[in-house]
Amino acid sequence: MNYLLASLSMPRSPSRTRTPPSSSSTSDVAPKTPTSLLVAPNIRSSPSLSNLHIHSPSLELSNILPVPSIHTQSSSVLDSTASSVINLDLNEGILVHDGDVEKECPEEINVTTLESNIQRSDEASKRTLRDHLRRTLSHATIRSGGGAAISHSYLKDTSPDDEDIKFDSVSRYTPRQYFVLTDAGKPVFVSRPDGEDSGNTAATVGVMQALISVFLDDNDKMRCINAGRTRISFVLRPPLYYACSSSWGEPESVTRSHLEYLHLQILSIVTAVQLRRIFERRTNFDLGRLLNGAENLLSSLLIRLELDLSMSTSSLQCLKLDSNLRKRAAEALLPPSKLKGILYIILMAEGKVITLIRPKKHSIHPADIHITLNTIHSPSVLNSPASSSWIPLCLPKYNSSSFVNAYISFLCRNNEVASSLSQLQSEDANSKPTLTTQEQMVPPYMASTKLCIALVCISGGGDVESIRGWCEAATTRLEKDGMLDAIINACSSGQIEYSVGDLGIPGLRHFIYKSRSQVQITTPTFEDPYGYLEDRRRLITLYQILHDAIHAKSGQEGTLKLQYIRTEKESVMGWITQPFELYIALSPMLPKAAAVGAANAVARWVKKEEAKLFLRDAPVF
Repeated sequence: MNYLLASLSMPRSPSRTRTPPSSSSTSDVAPKTPTSLLVAPNIRSSPSLSNLHIHSPSLELSNILPVPSIHTQSSSVLDSTASSVINLDLNEGILVHDGDVEKECPEEINVTTLESNIQRSDEASKRTLRDHLRRTLSHATIRSGGGAAISHSYLKDTSPDDEDIKFDSVSRYTPRQYFVLTDAGKPVFVSRPDGEDSGNTAATVGVMQALISVFLDDNDKMRCINAGRTRISFVLRPPLYYACSSSWGEPESVTRSHLEYLHLQILSIVTAVQLRRIFERRTNFDLGRLLNGAENLLSSLLIRLELDLSMSTSSLQCLKLDSNLRKRAAEALLPPSKLKGILYIILMAEGKVITLIRPKKHSIHPADIHITLNTIHSPSVLNSPASSSWIPLCLPKYNSSSFVNAYISFLCRNNEVASSLSQLQSEDANSKPTLTTQEQMVPPYMASTKLCIALVCISGGGDVESIRGWCEAATTRLEKDGMLDAIINACSSGQIEYSVGDLGIPGLRHFIYKSRSQVQITTPTFEDPYGYLEDRRRLITLYQILHDAIHAKSGQEGTLKLQYIRTEKESVMGWITQPFELYIALSPMLPKAAAVGAANAVARWVKKEEAKLFLRDAPVF
């Protein structure tokens, strides 16, 4: 008998109604938004949340949602120990400061009878679908055996100090699939790893919308569907719904954070106020047409989410640079007091921040920095023949209701970087079940030498020409004083990178060190045995499991101070203290005592080199 054990996980909310998100601005300067999208706001009722574990002996998930094929391999229970910590403050953030739509023409003919029949038919269809789901999905105890047994993304305490965790590595990491749709069931964006338009996209999106609506009608919100190794996660941000199908074995919080970033990237193009007004006026509005041309921007974001460790840890990664050079560059970029309207000034190289200058009254969230970096490195901006350009941009964490102006000036740009992000997607699309050596290699944009230095000035108003003139003068100062050449030489000579060999710690393979006070991370370059893309994906997934367990992001009973996992290929350990977080990867042959000693050695080395590794005491104006 064929059957499928699935779990729909939905936390219960005591509230039965939803209030619309606040559109109040946190900024002192609120520039006007484009008027071509201004319509009345929309307010939808909000469902409450619930927890359901549902067993389906007769409903095939393949008839509901297509999931990627998975090559399974034998798994084993891995050694893991952890100790708990009480009253640990885990707040994250970097300086976080806690158009007219065309009207539809009314029909001239009388269609009252037809509309009433259609409405009755729709209601009957909804009732039929809802009743069918309730009949075929029944409550059951989740088995821990093989087959379609559910593997929870969170840990349960077995003792006050020790816990066991199971990590089933996969033989092949099939690309995740992402879906964005409206609450009316219209597709907005669908990631296509094969690079082709799937014929059943509309049907898949329609089924997703129907499933979500069924539970919304009962004041429930669906969070995820677990089917063996495959998890389909949902994030509902009306009027948009987001879904991700993944079989990588990462915690639920990881894919949900990816969907949150997708939402923020869309808000950077169309503000939250505009979205509400558009769908209040036309509930069946086709947002995909409005976002036509933004597919590359969203696809590049998904690629960064896969391998960018700073996004996984909600932090900022700075370029390793001589502290005196960093300080001189920051002082050269301080704007005069008479120049009004400037919010942030960012100097970056190779996708990492060199320095960041801000007003005393304003702070910036890491998510806004990542959205800005992804926008700057999108093909439409990077491929532009112009050396500088203005683009409207919404920073959702700063103010999701309005746009700011971003002046982007490329001080040094390598043409090979322009198409780098799309090469990873092509590599995944052309990969085969049996990987050759060439197909397993890391994409060129992750391994080859690239050089892209940019100056970004974000303003909330003020005279555009005055700001552009000041940016050009600041660029001239960087060139005249030799700072730009020094940065280029550091990038070309490899001084901005370091390897685990520089630390001289036996058995150490890789690590992530996060300064909690600076909200910044530093990592060495990936080396053997992580020269291949599949190996990096496996290691990053292990890091994400550690991060999720330590911070209790997927419903754990409490946070942890230490988490250790050993697999056949490596052992990893996560450790959190008041000043830092540390995640290290070592040889699986080393005992736990050696892992603790290596962690202490890494912390001492980073402390000694932190002036080069982190952006400290950045100037404000």
